[in-house]
Amino acid sequence: MRAKGIDVVALSTGEPDFVTPAHVIEAAHAAALQGQTRYPATRGTAPLRAAIAEGARANPAEVIVSTGAKQVLANAMLASLDPGDEVIIPAPYWTSYPDIVALAGGRPVAVACPMAQGFKLTPEALAAAITPRTRWLFLNTPSNPCGALYTEAELSALAEVLDQHPDIMVLADEIYAHLAYTAFRSFRDVAPALRDRVLIVNGVSKAYAMTGWRIGWGIGPRPLIDAMTAVQGQITSGASSISQAAALAALTGPQDLLAERLAVLRDRRDGVVARLSAMPGVRCPVPDGAFYVFPNVEGAMARLGFETDGAFCAALLEHRQLAVVPGSAFGLPGHLRLSFAYSTEDLDRGLSRIAKFLGAGHA
Repeated sequence: MRAKGIDVVALSTGEPDFVTPAHVIEAAHAAALQGQTRYPATRGTAPLRAAIAEGARANPAEVIVSTGAKQVLANAMLASLDPGDEVIIPAPYWTSYPDIVALAGGRPVAVACPMAQGFKLTPEALAAAITPRTRWLFLNTPSNPCGALYTEAELSALAEVLDQHPDIMVLADEIYAHLAYTAFRSFRDVAPALRDRVLIVNGVSKAYAMTGWRIGWGIGPRPLIDAMTAVQGQITSGASSISQAAALAALTGPQDLLAERLAVLRDRRDGVVARLSAMPGVRCPVPDGAFYVFPNVEGAMARLGFETDGAFCAALLEHRQLAVVPGSAFGLPGHLRLSFAYSTEDLDRGLSRIAKFLGAGHA
């Protein structure tokens, strides 16, 4: 539509509108000028792995650096799943989770976590989903698409269930850890007894506005990290040496920017939630992390005659030129995901278009 000159407002992408910090760009430039342009070690450069390990109180040998957090997930599944192995994925989930599992020959098992329970997996639901074929639990906190943030008590309750199933690994996707509006707790810290069964996934994309640099990492038990390194060695080898130098600068340089940007996102969040909550047929919980809201629009759908959230979002794009993502894409229909990682101007324009759409339908 934009190619045709149509003014489309897109609030659909999980990418912060902030710029990469200047000192990070300078570090990348210096690395290139200093000749850091050759193949890096498949597992990642030693300085970057050391910095990652220090921040997580881990051993550098327990760290792998990859071309984005998505590759870390893929490496883990390719290195560990046999055909038909099951992976429990709380829904709503990031859209890539089921496909990555299926690509590795596994079977994704989605467990619905409705808004009434804060979009969080309960111990009872986890226990009910476990079978003899279960190999992994994916746990994303704070989460995409809804910003759900598990408390220490909630993580401990899940750990108690997992303690009874020693063959199940946990993939803790903590890519939004620095974007938590209340206290963040890492699963590995909450459940030290499960340390040898936990893979932490993180990266620089979201917190440091470095989505295009493509650096993510995994922290986990040495045998798993070794197997993931073997997989990566036959697919991409090491991540970009220049990007790794930039990531090192991000982790070891000034961190005050994180709090400043989090405050901006908090203000945007509060404004978006307030406006959506005032719209007819919309129920919008306040996310505790990340930069998404995941409002329930079933009331609006029923009032306007839409049977699916996909049709609702398609009409919103066609008639009001606003792009958002239907909840069904994340495994929980009746919702939509809207990112507030955009400028205040774009958010205002987008929310005004939703309000007009709800007021006039798709006429």
